[in-house]
Amino acid sequence: MEVKYREQKDLLIIMPAYNEERNITGVLEQLASPEIAEIADVLVMNDASSDSTNWIVKKHGYTLITNVFNLGYGSAIQLGYKYAIRRKYKYIIQMDSDGQHDVCNIPALYRRLKTPGDNGECPDIVLGSRFMEGSSEFPVSVFKRTAYALFRFCIRIATGRRIQDPTTGLQGLSCRAALHYSKFGNFDNRYPDANMLIQMLLLGYQVVEIPAVMHNRGYGVSMHSGLKPFVYMFRMMFSILAVVFRIKVLHIGMGVKKDDIFY
Repeated sequence: MEVKYREQKDLLIIMPAYNEERNITGVLEQLASPEIAEIADVLVMNDASSDSTNWIVKKHGYTLITNVFNLGYGSAIQLGYKYAIRRKYKYIIQMDSDGQHDVCNIPALYRRLKTPGDNGECPDIVLGSRFMEGSSEFPVSVFKRTAYALFRFCIRIATGRRIQDPTTGLQGLSCRAALHYSKFGNFDNRYPDANMLIQMLLLGYQVVEIPAVMHNRGYGVSMHSGLKPFVYMFRMMFSILAVVFRIKVLHIGMGVKKDDIFY
């Protein structure tokens, strides 16, 4: 019997998942549409879910990596980067598995990753923004609006850049950016948000934003629920200070953008 192998695409979609059995089915079904399936492979990073997330992904036939222990959002994403680099994907898009990130954003992120900017270079990171002209309406609480404003201020002071959505989890990455993130010590294993954007901008990576379509999650609780936002804010501010000190004062990591990609 002849065995047929699927040809690997040059784009990999990475979705971290933790107890998303009530949300992930709809996302996986949308990813099966020809518009997405023709351009991208899908990797689900199951971060030791205790529900049926694992079995739902297997039922839909997508590539699945399941952590034995819950390592957290950042660690799950970073392991996905390592997989992408090992498999030699040229482009990576990370998106949530709870239905907040509409799959219609994927072709737009993919096109922008391959489109040179005014400087003639293709971007290393493309952010799907909730707060640009052309973005869908996305209501946020007063606390989150305050946090976003603070992070925008930190990014502008540290890098001189204005980023409208500093905490978006919907991002496209070049293989060069993914390679940097995949290395030990280069990625926050808990809350990779504004701190990582500051790091990449200071190191000379090209970061751009495009409008995105997003929705409120259908079921379950966000990882920033309860008292977690206060812990997150405290930790994020110290992480930002550490990133700025490490790069601007100690000059750690400068010049990494010239590292060779091995393919």
